[in-house]
Amino acid sequence: MSLTVADLTREAMTEFEKKLRQQHEELMHRELEALLTSGAKPDTEISRKDFEGFKGLFHRFLEVKGPAVNWDKINRPPEDWIQLYENIKVKGLPSNITASLNKLAVVKLNGGLGTSMGCKGPKSLISVRNENTFLDLTVQQIEHLNKTYDADVPLVLMNSFNTNEDTRKILQKYKHHRVKIHTFNQSRYPRINKESLLPIATSLGLGGENAEAWYPPGHGDIYASFSNSGLLEKLIAEGKEYIFVSNIDNLGATVDLFIVHHLMSQPADRHCEFIMEVTDKTRADVKGGTLIQYEDHLRLLEIAQVPKAHVDEFKSVTKFKIFNTNNLWISLLAMKRLHNNGMDLEIIVNHKTLDGGLNVIQLETAVGAAIKSFNNAMGINVPRSRFLPVKTTSDLLLVMSNLYSMDAGSLTMSTKREFPTTPHVKLGSSFTKVQDYLTRFENIPDMLELDHLTVSGDVTFGKNVSLKGTVIIIANHGDRIDIPAGAMLENKIVSGNLRILDH
Repeated sequence: MSLTVADLTREAMTEFEKKLRQQHEELMHRELEALLTSGAKPDTEISRKDFEGFKGLFHRFLEVKGPAVNWDKINRPPEDWIQLYENIKVKGLPSNITASLNKLAVVKLNGGLGTSMGCKGPKSLISVRNENTFLDLTVQQIEHLNKTYDADVPLVLMNSFNTNEDTRKILQKYKHHRVKIHTFNQSRYPRINKESLLPIATSLGLGGENAEAWYPPGHGDIYASFSNSGLLEKLIAEGKEYIFVSNIDNLGATVDLFIVHHLMSQPADRHCEFIMEVTDKTRADVKGGTLIQYEDHLRLLEIAQVPKAHVDEFKSVTKFKIFNTNNLWISLLAMKRLHNNGMDLEIIVNHKTLDGGLNVIQLETAVGAAIKSFNNAMGINVPRSRFLPVKTTSDLLLVMSNLYSMDAGSLTMSTKREFPTTPHVKLGSSFTKVQDYLTRFENIPDMLELDHLTVSGDVTFGKNVSLKGTVIIIANHGDRIDIPAGAMLENKIVSGNLRILDH
């Protein structure tokens, strides 16, 4: 078969593009080597491992073209691939759960800062309930588990270079708690100039120690950094078989004994290496990743991978009914096997603009994307109560209120609330920072009968305020609204001049 001019031109272009990519990769490698030898980081061995990981990610980034998935190949997973939590729970628990718990370690993703809520330092050190921080609550939960079942479940914190120092200092306070705490650091990758596709640390002369030149590459980095730290081997040697991974700001992500038992009681020929907890979508979750069947594998589909023409379809609650909570149960031996053989996680290209106006990109990966690589992976459709993230002060108001009861570090919906759903709360920009938010409430209102709350503008709440039904409080620019102590607002709109109208 003869080649046409178009075929030859296309072939020549492909070869030319390949050569350009190789040249750019070589240039990147030289820049990385210069950073490595400049004394930017004291731990050279870990630095080199970090840079080797980054090189692999950068290589794939240069090669990838077009969408990561073919939309026509997407199918809804068979029912037995995503089981209902009730079907897991109905199996019950063995008389001795201790043996199963002793094969488990809890890993909390602790790389994030509290900047979105106006805080400095690790987000895990923000007080969320009765002066307890996210980290306090986590330690209390695991300590309670260990005491109740005479078990030895350790806590592992995956820190980033942003959170490591402050977190390690605070760990001293838990010395006498019945929880072994281990830490390891995420990789530290160089931010890339969007125009030159080279590290900003060298192109702008920022120097290796400038924190703005670096970033932690998303929680998908857990597979490499956990192994590089030596903790993976250590836990396996101690008889641990699974880790339960979750975001430290998800207050619903506690160790579930029924899932633990389900994992540990699997027959050898159907040994489940990976469980992703999913829950039913609401309109607030339409952008969350979902599970699909793709080329006979269970796979996580993120909105970034969806072709533009199908974004509305992806957001549909009808077609894609569930989303990923990022509560994951992962086999340690499978992690070791896959890390040694290499993992092909989809690349997330995160665009950012730094304070000086410089446009950069960060190449990241997601921990849940690895589900396609594990054997007998499955999803479990869990109750919404296992997904209780605190991303904003609106979320903070919910978990600080009487909607929730706290016991041994775990929050549960109050039995006094008639409806199991959480109210929709939207606090305006005057409440964004935790410090400002706290000054606007003399104490947290009674919200047991609240359905919807919107607050905008300069608004403060006195003591013992009660909110019921739908409450909307809007102070226009230049106005201030002070809700008096003891006020009860039920289905009310409070406007800028303090008129109260029936809603």
